[in-house]
Amino acid sequence: MPGLRGHVADHWQTLLQARYAKTASVPPLEHDKLSCAARVAALAETIAKIDGPIILVAHSAGVMITVHWAQRHDAPIHGALLAAPADLEAPMPAEYPTLDTLEEHGWLPIPRKPLPFRSIVAASRNDPLAAFERVAGMAADWGSRLVDLGEAGHLNPASGYGEWPQAQTLIRELL
Repeated sequence: MPGLRGHVADHWQTLLQARYAKTASVPPLEHDKLSCAARVAALAETIAKIDGPIILVAHSAGVMITVHWAQRHDAPIHGALLAAPADLEAPMPAEYPTLDTLEEHGWLPIPRKPLPFRSIVAASRNDPLAAFERVAGMAADWGSRLVDLGEAGHLNPASGYGEWPQAQTLIRELL
């Protein structure tokens, strides 16, 4: 589950997907690109097509889509790697949607109930889209194990992450 910007060719998620034979990615939306409900529905549709154990791998706002989905749906999820969650309740840099826009499109508030599956939250101490302490609080609320990535930025190509080998280690832990 990618974030608001969708699929990026040199992003660790895209590169990771190419390493695994049995993967599915939530397709980009053609309409309602900012709609949380539309993105949750797209995730639900993708999950419904999968036969077998599911490990969800989400990044940034994709983490929020995943936790919104988990509050409304039930599926046999084996675990989830939730990497660099964006704190959508805090003002974001100018190129991102405003708090009012996010609220208008159903993103707020961030769900805080425990997730019904095992999860790992991987968080950076210098993520421009979320303070570490806020992400640690989300992880605690969701019942997730928190992994401190140190200073990894937003864990995206702009922060130097094409490949992210630790993702494979964390996925194996969930398996």
